[in-house]
Amino acid sequence: MPEVKYKTIHRMRSFAYLFFILFISWLALTSSFQWQELSIGVFISFALSLVLHKNYLALGFPPLSIKRLVFIIIYMIMLFKEIVVANIDVAYRVIHPKMPIKPGIVLIKTGLKQDIAKMILANSITLTPGTFTLDILGDTLLIHWINVQSQKTDETTKMIGERFEKYLRVIFAE
Repeated sequence: MPEVKYKTIHRMRSFAYLFFILFISWLALTSSFQWQELSIGVFISFALSLVLHKNYLALGFPPLSIKRLVFIIIYMIMLFKEIVVANIDVAYRVIHPKMPIKPGIVLIKTGLKQDIAKMILANSITLTPGTFTLDILGDTLLIHWINVQSQKTDETTKMIGERFEKYLRVIFAE
């Protein structure tokens, strides 16, 4: 019986958080506080929340909580910053007369257990110019790096993966 109660509470909480996220996204996209647009936003957010909250756990996402939402926002800000910094670095390498690159394939290890968390880590690495995730093999990611600074897995993990993984560990903690 406690299992059923937990699932019910989890579904209600997931529904509420999902509704909140969708409605805030609606407000950010429309930039309008007219009652017609607000009511349409509430309706669409409610309908999407009804449909999507049931599939939330099936995707491997952890239960939503305020702490996770805060870390998701921090993660997105950090990812944006890393993308900007990596773009500047790659642009410098392209316009530099000697084009200082040392491309190669490196391995990084991850402590993330869920497949969805590993996928988000791999996509985050790929989104930052200069790195590209080639494959995920268990807890190892195969990365193409534009400027290989080390071949040691421990060091490459710290240089490439750790900046993302420290947030994903909190987001996907069980």
